[in-house]
Amino acid sequence: MRSVVGLVTVVAASTFYLYLLSSYLPPGPQLVKRNNDEGVESSGENSENNLRSDGRLAESRLKFPSDLEELKEMAQLLRYYKTEHGGYVLLLFCSAYLYKQTFAIPGSSLLNVLAGALFGPWQGLLLACVLTTVGATFCFLLSRAFGKQHIVRLFPDKVAVLQKKVQENHSSLFFLLLFLRFFPMSPNWFLNMSCPIFNIPLTLFSMSVFIGLMPYNFVCVQTGSVLSELSSLDQLLSWRVVLQLLLVAFAALLPGAVIRHYSCTRLQPSSTAVKKD
Repeated sequence: MRSVVGLVTVVAASTFYLYLLSSYLPPGPQLVKRNNDEGVESSGENSENNLRSDGRLAESRLKFPSDLEELKEMAQLLRYYKTEHGGYVLLLFCSAYLYKQTFAIPGSSLLNVLAGALFGPWQGLLLACVLTTVGATFCFLLSRAFGKQHIVRLFPDKVAVLQKKVQENHSSLFFLLLFLRFFPMSPNWFLNMSCPIFNIPLTLFSMSVFIGLMPYNFVCVQTGSVLSELSSLDQLLSWRVVLQLLLVAFAALLPGAVIRHYSCTRLQPSSTAVKKD
């Protein structure tokens, strides 16, 4: 009972913080309208009304994107605010990302794409990798504090299979964790919540998340960076964009191919373990 109350308290407090952060927006960059022929500037009252209207519109549009259309609108809105409130946009993005990762809410891939559109390919990649690692670590700690017994009760078969893999490959545990991130037999959210059950060291877990999910983050961030530069769908078929996307795909597949090649010698298959027994 205490674990449920503690978990609900953490979720409620985090949700309230994110709600306050997204509700009380700073004023957007003021756009002063002029009439070039008459040299007349818009009145202060009208400008103030426009800012209030823009603020209400922005507040209604600040939500987790669920598709590419909403993602595009969100990117336009945050790029508009980023011109004068870069710190606020960074804080809002990091808070939303960590919220999703900590509580295992689907949709992080769209936020990775948004990182590429807002912060560029390399800053966006670094930010996505750090936030993925920190968010997964928070999920790990939350599960260790409140949820281990519930994970075992809800997913007994998955826990048993993963526990067997950990026991068989205890001597190459870090390599196993990397392999599971590149070729997940279970979703990432389940790995984040179940690793405390097997007493995986936190440092080992965090390093495997940072390295193992880097190719996935790279693909999403680079895609967001490419798409943010397009002004029409015709540009999507240009040679520059096609070659850039092919390079992204190759860079993402290469680490996985290396891991798969060495997995035969480093990781012990279940069949071998059965024969030894």
